[in-house]
Amino acid sequence: MPADETASPGTPAHAAYDTVIVGGGHNGLVAAAYLARAGRSVLVLERLGSTGGAAVSTRPFDGIDARLSRYSYLVSLLPQKIVRELGLDFAVRKRTVSSYTPATRGGRPTGLLIGGEGTRDSFAALTGGDREYDAWQRFYGMTGRVGERVFPTLTEPLPTREELRARVGDAAAWSMLFEEPIGVAVEETFADDLVRGVVLTDALIGTFADAHDLSLVQNRCFLYHVIGNSTGDWDVPVGGMGALTDALAAAARAAGAEIRVLHEATRIETDGTRAEVTVRSPGGEHVVGAARVLVNASPQALAALLGEHQPAPAEGAQLKVNMLLTRLPKLRDRSVDPHRAFAGTFHIAEGYEQLATAYREAAAGRLPGAPPSEIYCHSLTDPSILGPDLVARGYQTLTLFGLHTPARLFTADNEATRATLLAATLAELDAHLDEPIADCLALDAEGRPCIEAKTPLDLERDLRLPGGHIFHRDLSFPYATGETGRWGVETAHANVLLCGAGAVRGGGVSGVPGHNAAMAALGR
Repeated sequence: MPADETASPGTPAHAAYDTVIVGGGHNGLVAAAYLARAGRSVLVLERLGSTGGAAVSTRPFDGIDARLSRYSYLVSLLPQKIVRELGLDFAVRKRTVSSYTPATRGGRPTGLLIGGEGTRDSFAALTGGDREYDAWQRFYGMTGRVGERVFPTLTEPLPTREELRARVGDAAAWSMLFEEPIGVAVEETFADDLVRGVVLTDALIGTFADAHDLSLVQNRCFLYHVIGNSTGDWDVPVGGMGALTDALAAAARAAGAEIRVLHEATRIETDGTRAEVTVRSPGGEHVVGAARVLVNASPQALAALLGEHQPAPAEGAQLKVNMLLTRLPKLRDRSVDPHRAFAGTFHIAEGYEQLATAYREAAAGRLPGAPPSEIYCHSLTDPSILGPDLVARGYQTLTLFGLHTPARLFTADNEATRATLLAATLAELDAHLDEPIADCLALDAEGRPCIEAKTPLDLERDLRLPGGHIFHRDLSFPYATGETGRWGVETAHANVLLCGAGAVRGGGVSGVPGHNAAMAALGR
């Protein structure tokens, strides 16, 4: 843990603060920095041995100097406004390639490479003309315009639905994204199955749904994936995701916030004007008083702390795999260099019909026969996460995110199901490689392959994500409803705010709920 974080009792019983923040993940740290800079006395309580939550960098492989973004791994939704206002020593880098999707056409290996020079030619070679490329340009031109108008509202008081619709100012785009299942737009806009699948994946990251789900949960997921910083670009955090949360913790401490690790909040009692937080620490149990409490945890955890009725269960549906390679694998598609193919998002088994089939199989209680997933290589864009010796020897990281694997599939035997799913997922990758990925894996100090996999149940155990859901619950459209307050962070108690991913406009590494909870607490 950083030297100025402490696990000692440190906080006398019944000490009083303006604000106690439960949870030292990135949103809690954002809130702490804003509030402390505004002159409030702030205490952050973190049950783990270090801050960061899911946005951390760790060395998962014994004896290997590779600091991986273990859980969350790319940045799109973090507003530069937050980076600028908090003076964060943090940067991101653009990827040279948006995505590569391998395929087999006419019995030969090929693929779709998007981003940079050659994108139009890649579309033409795959689809036999310019139709799909032109449709792609029109479609993402539309989402770009929506992003320019919607993204700035994420750090403003919640607009009403009609206010946001007027701000979008495009009836067709509004209908496509906010009113009808995204599958309708995908099918009407694109003809090629592979292109359709690449588009649809943005609606499914961390979301278990069909393209035509009438709840529109897939639309909400899609929206947040294409509006980030008004561009939809997903960027690489320099130094890994932990660089962001280390910078946030430093900003909060510099402003005067106190951070206590190995301090777990176990209960919140409030009368709406004052609150008491019961804390369990290495020094025993004690109570901290506060005018206001911000909870950087799930709605389920908030309810448990308050002793209230639990909200509807959440369920994650992803597989997260981290790998360290001695080299990037050769591809069957010899027309593309692996260093380009893996620089962006490498889509596997994510054709449109493949995604639909995988969803149906998982919904029926079976692991997908061809598990869809996507990979990217952090170290191609930012080698600083590897030790100099590993860089010199050409080592690379791979991060894999699997779709359509809901938590319910793992409840009978998490260990065995994880192993089965991992083998099937890597087999789908191997189908597009000229050598097995296993032959490229580095070995740790004990001679074990450098690969780790996390199921939704693992994430629930390690990070207390409800059901392993990376957004804490299904995402919400970024406008007010009858159940939301002015900022989307309010609860039934006037002095208790929710500043985690389960807030309205939460989800992803954004800092938006932390910012908005701080603004609500400051009455702005």
